[in-house]
Amino acid sequence: MEHSELQRRFAALTTAHIADGCIRAGVDVRCAPAGIQAREPGATLVGRALPARHVGSVDVFLEAFGAARAGDVLVVDNGGRVDESCVGDLVTLEAVDAGVSGILIWGLNRDTVDIRAIGTPVFSLGTIPTGPLHSTERPADALTAATIGEWKISTDDIVFGDADGALFVPADRVDAVLGFAETIRDTERAQAVKIEAGTSLRDQVRFSDYLSAREANPRLTFRDHLKSVGGAIEV
Repeated sequence: MEHSELQRRFAALTTAHIADGCIRAGVDVRCAPAGIQAREPGATLVGRALPARHVGSVDVFLEAFGAARAGDVLVVDNGGRVDESCVGDLVTLEAVDAGVSGILIWGLNRDTVDIRAIGTPVFSLGTIPTGPLHSTERPADALTAATIGEWKISTDDIVFGDADGALFVPADRVDAVLGFAETIRDTERAQAVKIEAGTSLRDQVRFSDYLSAREANPRLTFRDHLKSVGGAIEV
């Protein structure tokens, strides 16, 4: 899917919708660790992952930018370290020059004031003043895979990020996931309108019917009931 189409569709969604869409599509929900958040409130990320494994030097980022496509998101694996930063203002500026639309770091950044002025979204575990103090040997897959939490991310993945955090979707399943996410969004919006108009969510999902049915069949789950009435609270 073209980057412009990804941007257009995600602009009307949230990462919560994407996560629920993954479940509906039978795709693993691969969320970045909960601590990874936008350094600027309201920032969003969407784009093909551009992986880079940091081992103490910015050269890996400069090399990664040489293979960047417009709209890519630099996905930085710094092993979740919280004793050093690995991205600052110069790397962020270079990312902009390379057409990269944002940066996600399993680790820390610095130069936050300057990064905010640049305007490119940066998601990280937080900030610290010091950069890397030591370098180690670079692994062979430093530019092909980035481990973020428990997930290994490659250029075959699409990154989504917003105020709830970030997650990754296989590029070859992203259209299906977005389709389900849009359906869930529309259902939930319609439910919200009805609540505001005076029809409770309990009435909309026929919760009393569920309680009665559960008396007769204790194995009946609320999710099964919701499927029968078209609810979207749980997927």
